[in-house]
Amino acid sequence: MDDSIARPFTKAEMDALRRAERDEAGVRRDFWAKLRAVGRRVPFAEDLLAAYYCTLDPATPSRVRLVLLAAIAYFVMPVDAVPDILPILGFTDDAAVIAAAIAQVAGNINESHRERARATLAEGA
Repeated sequence: MDDSIARPFTKAEMDALRRAERDEAGVRRDFWAKLRAVGRRVPFAEDLLAAYYCTLDPATPSRVRLVLLAAIAYFVMPVDAVPDILPILGFTDDAAVIAAAIAQVAGNINESHRERARATLAEGA
């Protein structure tokens, strides 16, 4: 396990974790609404769903959940660096944020999370 995942939270991290916990229900609700709206237009949908399912796993460390929830919240936000309505470029910033978050915590996203993501996409999300 990466030492940065196991070390104690800083005060700033604790504050961010508390904010994420308070906003988690909204992020999850908005996540499904946006995923249904954009459907298969996002090429990183499987990774995004695997990250989402990782946040639901009780075995996932709190720090990992925080990183992934922050990335998912960025995907959900209606206003971001590159507006999602722009063809081709619209989701590049979202993809970069998701990719960076997953790179940080990749060892925590396991095959069961990925299988669940594939099954959800096969069902039509």
